[in-house]
Amino acid sequence: MLFQDLGSRQVVADFSGGTLSSDGGVLFLRQVDQHLGLSRTLASCFSDQRDPRWVDHRLPELLAQRLYGMALGYEDLNDHNELRRDPLLATACNKKDPWGRDRFHAAHRGIALAGASTLNRLELSNNQATRGHKLPHDPRKIEACLLEMGVRCLPKHAREIVIDLDAMGPRLHGTQEGRHFSAYYDDYCYLPLYVFAGDIPLWAQLRTSDRDGAEGVVAALEKIVPAIRQRCRRARIIARSDSGFCRDEIMSWCEGQGVYYCLGLAKNPVLLARLGSALADARARRCLTGAPSVRVFAAFDYQTDKTWGRARRVIGKAEVMAAGDNPRFVVSNLPARGFQGDPDRERFTPARLYEEFYCARGEMENVLKQQVLDLPADRLSTHWLASNQLRLWLATLAYLLLERVRAVGLAGTDLAQATVGSVRLKLLKVAAEVTVSVRRVYVQLSRAYPMQALFRLCHRRLLALGGSTG
Repeated sequence: MLFQDLGSRQVVADFSGGTLSSDGGVLFLRQVDQHLGLSRTLASCFSDQRDPRWVDHRLPELLAQRLYGMALGYEDLNDHNELRRDPLLATACNKKDPWGRDRFHAAHRGIALAGASTLNRLELSNNQATRGHKLPHDPRKIEACLLEMGVRCLPKHAREIVIDLDAMGPRLHGTQEGRHFSAYYDDYCYLPLYVFAGDIPLWAQLRTSDRDGAEGVVAALEKIVPAIRQRCRRARIIARSDSGFCRDEIMSWCEGQGVYYCLGLAKNPVLLARLGSALADARARRCLTGAPSVRVFAAFDYQTDKTWGRARRVIGKAEVMAAGDNPRFVVSNLPARGFQGDPDRERFTPARLYEEFYCARGEMENVLKQQVLDLPADRLSTHWLASNQLRLWLATLAYLLLERVRAVGLAGTDLAQATVGSVRLKLLKVAAEVTVSVRRVYVQLSRAYPMQALFRLCHRRLLALGGSTG
């Protein structure tokens, strides 16, 4: 193939470059997976009803292929019709013969991995009762698997764990089971519930949008909190979220279980009246100083007439800007004088509680954006709710793999705070030539790759993790 000349030189291209892969960094995903034991644990959540005499693809291999494909940016199952020929991906999935020459049927030899139809049957086995759908899963076990994998990534000796709760509204473009119109999102959508501890996912529950956004939170916390306490025995736990989760049931449960909370509180005429003097003060300060905006904070006890069983501490932000007043409220049981023994006893004073602690929950919005923009967490296009829930779990576990690569392998580097999409683009998408012999799989990475030092650093750190920690 001839392209435009470069001066006196011809520009010629052909397909004689050997066996190349564009995903040279996939071995990092395999290393993290081996350390966490993720694919193996996830496989135990499925029931393999196939005759092992005729099985080409074991369950852990199928799940690793799907997880790694998602992490590498291949969100569509149809992508695997070509990916199944990649010997490097086959190596990452622990295929003994990366060329697939050991397949049972002669027509399949030379293709190591599963195609789209096989992976599709894996996802739909809970909803289809045919001779081809023999890999049903137990939703409760996968739910527990995600929680176990996430909690295992928390620092064991942490003194404080903040868990952020939020919901997302992925739009639906078909007639999926549970499809419902949401006035808030102005479209048909689901309403999955997410719980994160920092960047670490702990919970991903698919829900229909015909319910309150806080429904099911207490049931989730009843599982999440004991798991965290078993891992981090000395840690205090603080739940944080916006006003959509400010419900008496949630706050009462937290108070009864020794869990702290900081939740947004929707404004109403009573709250605005209680904040009236602070708003007047803020207006006067802005007039006197000419500042673009002025904030004054107030703290007071507040109880609703019907929905709350007791009075609680409320912090009000009286903000006056050029565009007008912008009052906001949060409710919390965090001590105003801080925790005894903490070096900073002023961190929960009204201004700092709102500006430094509560507003930090906005970081979870960025995490959810990565779920949608960098991973197919909103690719919920199968007909059944159960298979869409499985897809949500798989996308969340794929995010966990990338997050561990970033947190462990890239700590202190320029990519330490990068999105998982940037980590994928700069670290995993590396051209590599793959040569398979009797004694080794030789991966020759591109000599022109500009981040070789970072790649080597990440390799050393992830290799030091070793095998599964159990």
